[in-house]
Amino acid sequence: MESQEASVTNRVFVLALGWAACIGVSLAQAQGGGIRKPQMADTIRATVYADNSFELYVNGELVAVDSIRFIPHNVISVDLLPRYPMTIAVLARDNADPRTGMEYANTNIGDGGFILKFGDGTVTNGSWKAKCFSHGPVGGDTQNPRVETTPLPADWFVIGFDDSGWKNAREYSEKEIDPKQPYYDADFAGATFIWTDDVRLDNTVVFRHVVPRPPDGRERPDFSNLNNVVPQGPPKGGGRRPPGGRPR
Repeated sequence: MESQEASVTNRVFVLALGWAACIGVSLAQAQGGGIRKPQMADTIRATVYADNSFELYVNGELVAVDSIRFIPHNVISVDLLPRYPMTIAVLARDNADPRTGMEYANTNIGDGGFILKFGDGTVTNGSWKAKCFSHGPVGGDTQNPRVETTPLPADWFVIGFDDSGWKNAREYSEKEIDPKQPYYDADFAGATFIWTDDVRLDNTVVFRHVVPRPPDGRERPDFSNLNNVVPQGPPKGGGRRPPGGRPR
């Protein structure tokens, strides 16, 4: 005859399995079979340079925002936990007065530029989609400058957004964009600067791209369902504790 403690344990496990079934989690997943906690080795590094600023979404989630809106030009690097197919959406802005499309007290027309590289081999190139949402000064007229603006779609960054009618991004050389020193201090090998066809007058641009599988050929676990499973280890307390503080 089983003990009262064992009986309670079994009932709890059965209830857990029922909960798992309700949310579509398999028995193996509910027990943590094959599912483990992700480690930093499972992440990839995203490196981004924008003239002038950007917001980066991956699979519908905001993962990085440029910390400097205008100048100095900078490089932003963050760690991502990838999941494929991977939908990348970027809101890129060339600094410009929203009423004139100009900068430096309406004395100059700036130019844009965007480049990105992920640690899995994902890079910007002409296969990305691009669409302008703010253009100016219209016709390059600096004497009577005006701006044409299209509202951003509410769901421009989500996975299923239809960008099939958008044109492909145009590739630009380093000479055409003239990036500043932080670009050269980072690793953008294999990536290309992109923008719309008008790098001077298109001031707000959305880029989209879908990565069907890791370009480097390395298979990576899908950790997107972690909230609905009990993952395996590693055991707590395995990290090195810096002196006088908690593990970072």
